[in-house]
Amino acid sequence: MPELPEVETVRRGLAPAMEGMQIIRVTCQRPNLRFAFPDGFVDRLAGRTILSLGRRAKYLLADLDDETVLIMHLGMSGSFRIATDEADNRIGEFYIPRGKLAAHDHVIFELSSGTAIIYNDPRRFGFMDLATRSTLEEHPLMRAIGVEPLGNAFGPDLLRRLLTGRKSPLKAALLDQRLVAGLGNIYVCEALWRSRLSPLRIAGTIAPDSKRPGKQVKALASSIREVLEEAIEAGGSSLRDYVQTSGELGYFQHRFCVYDCEGKPCVRDGCNGIISRVTQSGRSTFYCEVCQV
Repeated sequence: MPELPEVETVRRGLAPAMEGMQIIRVTCQRPNLRFAFPDGFVDRLAGRTILSLGRRAKYLLADLDDETVLIMHLGMSGSFRIATDEADNRIGEFYIPRGKLAAHDHVIFELSSGTAIIYNDPRRFGFMDLATRSTLEEHPLMRAIGVEPLGNAFGPDLLRRLLTGRKSPLKAALLDQRLVAGLGNIYVCEALWRSRLSPLRIAGTIAPDSKRPGKQVKALASSIREVLEEAIEAGGSSLRDYVQTSGELGYFQHRFCVYDCEGKPCVRDGCNGIISRVTQSGRSTFYCEVCQV
């Protein structure tokens, strides 16, 4: 499933084509994706102008001129295609053809610019919903989401407070969307490696109940921000279904230090460890037993 960097990359790709444009027509090729479309979905969007395109955790949020917010989630295999007169099938380094099978083009937004934004989703695990801006934080999808790890509020002090007293494994705590929003399996593994912390240790042990964050919390907060920013700069990670709106592959996967590196030597200078894989809560965890403690 796309994580924060992939969703942010999609947002940046869509924003120039969508912001300031009027939605002329919306076509839904089926009554549902993962969930049914909300009542009046097509009629409520037609004629509205898209003021801005934002992101909250792993959700895309399109603010419209009548205070409506279009909530979009990519699920496992969802992607957006910007259909213009220009070729969008470039193939080369970091490029692959966009999925264009009509059977998987489920939602089409026709814009006043003449551009069409097409949502394609072979597995149909994505979904869309409508909310009101003034009550967005109370929406069932939004109200339990934690702090944005790239926002101004996130830092060592807040991370210390979030982890203090936590008895779950450190990786599980970081994946808890109620604490930190948008972090997923890939980037948690990479951030923990950078901060030399084991994903298996109890979360609260790196944040003893004190008024100041220690070195480990500072290192982890810094690593989380750094790995996310680097991944966004690289266009995310392309493992299975994810590509950018242009068809361009993300290439942060070429910078993985531990994720999907089971059996390979640890790349940290001076470390003679081998990357291990264990299962935590049904997900693969990759780490170095030697330098991550």
